[in-house]
This record gives sequence, C-alpha cells and structure tokens, in this order.
Amino acid sequence: MKTLALLNPFGAPVFYRETVSSTMDESRRLAGSGSPHGTVIAAGFQERGRGRGRNRPWNMNRGESLPFTLLLRYPDFSAIPPALTLRTGLAVAEAVEDFAPLLLGKVRVKWPNDLMAAGPEGAFGKLAGILAEGDGRLVHIGCGVNVAQTGFPEELRGKAASLATVLSGAGGYSPESLAASRFALLERILLRLHGELEGCGEGKDWRARLEQRLFMKDRPVVFIAGGPDSPLKVEGRLLGIGPDGEILIVPQGESRAHSFVTGELRVDSCRGVGLAPSV
Repeated sequence: MKTLALLNPFGAPVFYRETVSSTMDESRRLAGSGSPHGTVIAAGFQERGRGRGRNRPWNMNRGESLPFTLLLRYPDFSAIPPALTLRTGLAVAEAVEDFAPLLLGKVRVKWPNDLMAAGPEGAFGKLAGILAEGDGRLVHIGCGVNVAQTGFPEELRGKAASLATVLSGAGGYSPESLAASRFALLERILLRLHGELEGCGEGKDWRARLEQRLFMKDRPVVFIAGGPDSPLKVEGRLLGIGPDGEILIVPQGESRAHSFVTGELRVDSCRGVGLAPSV
C-alpha cells in the first residue's frame, strides 16, 4: 500500500493498492486498524467489486477506472448527513463536470446510487455507481467511476458509459490521458464531497441542486419498489426527491405522490431522454 500525494480536505491519508478484493473490504480493514475520519483507499483493479444487490458485480478493466472508498466516522447515527448516498452522487457529478467542463449539464444523478452521462449523440449511459454501508457510526462510501474504457461487454452496451466514450471526439481527452489523470479526478471528488458533507453551509441546498440534475425527473418511469428482486412495479411520473432523500412518484391514474425509500428505476433505454438546460 502506498500513499498518494493528493489534497484531501478531510485531513486524512489517501492510500492506493494496485489490486484489491474491493476497496470496501480495504476500508473496513483500515477502520479496524484505527484509520481516521476521511481516510481514502483507491485501487487500480478490484477482483470482487460489487454494486447494489448481492448478485450485481461491478466489473472493470485494470487501470481504466477509478474505484475508491471513503471512510467516515460519526459519534452516532444521528450525526450522519441525511441522504448520504444521493448527496455523494451529487458531489461526484459536480466533480466530474469540474474535471471535464465539456460535460457541464450532461451528468445526471439516477436515484438511488448511479450517475448517468450523455454522450455525443445525447444517449445516457451509466458512468458511475455508489454504494454506502455502515454500522451506525462508521460509514464506508464506495464509488466506481468509468474513466478510460472505450468498450463494454455485450450485456452492457448501450447501458454503460465512461468519460472516454462521452468525451469521444473532444480534443485533449484521449483514453490514455484520462487514465493518467484519474487521480486528479479523485482529488476534485474529495473537494466536492468535503464541501457537500462538511462544508460551511455548502450542502444546505442539496435537494434543490439534486433535483436540477435528477435523471428522468418529470418523465414517465417504471419503478421497482423494494429490494433488487422485488416484484412490486410502479408506473408513473417521477416528481422529485423528499427531504430525507426518498423518491417521489405519482402513479398512473393518481394525483398524489407516493414516497419510496428503497427500490430502483428501470431503464431499458436512455435514448430520446434529451438534455435539460445546463445546471
């Protein structure tokens, strides 16, 4: 394990391993050894990265992605910021646009834990995933950003995106240069995350900022309520986000929004979604 010479506004080290089982596993080991609040572990390759749900691996190519986990320590559960996963997504989206200004207004937060980005033809694909786990006082925020991939497995084609694919054709953003600068992206993410979660009032307007870039807002959606394998399907219009990060959907044939704290949006195709004005 080595320490990266990055600016971490949390005031803790940023560690790096070339190969790990997952950065979440490494973060738990670091927590057990007493590493402080704000410690980060990044990796060049994860052997068992995972997403939301037990049978949802997060696959990556060595040196082409940015997987990392941020360790946060709180005195008790009540001190954990509300809507932590969504606000992490918001911070990462803003950091991606800081890193690549050509993407300004093209990165969306898909409830509850994904980032979607629009490519040159306007179609959206999954750019990043976020997974937050904790025990009431310790929180591990895992994030994986697709950076330099130019191709994906057949089952992900048309669904996944990377900085390389959404910036295709833009000068100065070759896959090689993006791979080489992924730690500069990590530094920008940490700056945005610190401002969002611990800055002096910077995160107070998180809900309004999030709704500006909420994927599929005010559009017809199919929502699977509950766990990843739940049979409960809700069709309606995505109205917005509640004060604690719950998703608000107005079911078909109804006028009142229903709130859900677990579930996911079913997105079979992101073509034709279109882009809202820059935020």
